[in-house]
Amino acid sequence: MPPTPKADEFTRVFAALKKLVQPLAKHMTVLANTPDKFILEGGYSEEHKKKIWFGGVQRGKAYVSYHLIAVYAFPELLKDLSPQLRARMQGKSCFNFTKRDPALFREVGRLTKRSLARFRAAKWV
Repeated sequence: MPPTPKADEFTRVFAALKKLVQPLAKHMTVLANTPDKFILEGGYSEEHKKKIWFGGVQRGKAYVSYHLIAVYAFPELLKDLSPQLRARMQGKSCFNFTKRDPALFREVGRLTKRSLARFRAAKWV
């Protein structure tokens, strides 16, 4: 049975979001790298006494999720979030997408770079 149009779009959404976070792998540990999941872990936190999960992208049945733990740990990162991206938030550190949106993906890319900077400032990378 061929993939459905929805499945094809999720594959493209996953690939586009993975491109935003994959370059950070050189700074972190890759915990998962499968066709449906790409997850990164930062360094050890003295404060929390464990390694800190950075985030990544995961394909589900209803949407593709982009996780950024930094926006939970450092909520000031969300201060300038557009209403369109805020509408994609589920919980405190997850953004869900069902289709490609270049403008929102650029914003997520900028947010990811700011998240890396905060991880560095906290010495979690």
